[in-house]
Amino acid sequence: MARRIIKFLRRALHMGKIILRTALWIMAVAMMLGGSRPEPGDFVESVRRFTRGMEFDFVSWTFEAFGVKIGQSALGMGDYLPDDARKQAVLDYLRLVSLIAQTEGQINEIYANPNIADPQAAAAVLRVQLEALKTRRTLLEPLAEGILQDQVSAVVAEMGLTLGGQPTPSVLYHTTPPPYALIVSPRDAIQVDADISISPDFTVEDHVALEEQVDEALDVSSLVVGIGGIGLYPTMVMQTTDINWLAEVIAHEWVHNFLTLRPLGINYMTTPELRTINETAASIAGKEIGYAVIERYYPELLPPPPAPPPPDTGEPAPAPQPPAFDYRAEMHETRVTVDDLLKEGKADEAEQYMEERRLFFWDNGYHIRKLNQAYFAFYGSYADSPGGPAGADPVGAAVRAFRAQNDTLAQFLYRIAWLSSFDDLQRALEQ
Repeated sequence: MARRIIKFLRRALHMGKIILRTALWIMAVAMMLGGSRPEPGDFVESVRRFTRGMEFDFVSWTFEAFGVKIGQSALGMGDYLPDDARKQAVLDYLRLVSLIAQTEGQINEIYANPNIADPQAAAAVLRVQLEALKTRRTLLEPLAEGILQDQVSAVVAEMGLTLGGQPTPSVLYHTTPPPYALIVSPRDAIQVDADISISPDFTVEDHVALEEQVDEALDVSSLVVGIGGIGLYPTMVMQTTDINWLAEVIAHEWVHNFLTLRPLGINYMTTPELRTINETAASIAGKEIGYAVIERYYPELLPPPPAPPPPDTGEPAPAPQPPAFDYRAEMHETRVTVDDLLKEGKADEAEQYMEERRLFFWDNGYHIRKLNQAYFAFYGSYADSPGGPAGADPVGAAVRAFRAQNDTLAQFLYRIAWLSSFDDLQRALEQ
């Protein structure tokens, strides 16, 4: 018993040191970012007149998440499990999340069924099952988070992204329903002029009403969008059943933490180009780290490789058939056309064209609620793949070329982290 107490106290002391380092890190970030915070009376404050009662409480969330992380570390959850048991714990957690979603879907189906006279009674057993599943999730979630943190940390360390042999900052994330983001762009250009986090408790009807208020009052283009994670500390990651997506997002948000104390991350909101460089670099790195995590710990769950080419029969190969609907190509064309219209000062025509294209996407199975300047300002920042909402924007292509220029991911991140403008990136490419 005494040995267990001593071990617990040592672990708690170690966690206390981590928290102290992290607190100092966060204070440094806050001081370094102080100059970029909106001053009273500026454009962001004008938007916040409409969002104050809807904004996400980051302070409370961060304290709660830190409490979870302290508990995980002090208890040493998962530290002494063999690798197979650690892997199984994560997979069991993901299956539990899937069961919860299925049960909630069954309950919703009962309430939507016009042939069920008393849906409350009909769903009673399912509700009991749902509560039991949620209780199990509450117990298992901290263990799964701790294991995935360790797995991402091990891969990051192997890639050389460490200080003193440890990822800095440490990989910490917490699963939660993330806030939505209100993105505001001018009507005559595509850029993010405001990005305000909205509580997940509000409905799509609330989102539409907010967009209409902001657009009418400020003559802008706004859109409330869903996000998969936020690079706070600990980072915030949306619940999912997809281990490939989860590993990628944990890594993506950690990369934002990595960049935060370096010029690229510090200047995230300084220009639209720097926002795109940040998001594209994090997306590229998140995919590479996430893939390496799955390859090492969950190899049977890797996405299937591309189909091999057909055997050579000596006959001319038939011309490849284009897909029935190429989303990325169509979205790329849409963005390029919108950019051209806006350069000509034709904002009204651009908005009419985007609504026509939205209906076109809808008819082809892509149910986009609103396609406007804010949509492209947000989604165009993630330019790790060619085409799509980024259009002909050269920034994403430059980041992809810079990654190809560097032999390792660590070299790429350490070099790009110290750039502070798109001109810096272009000069780095020429060297």
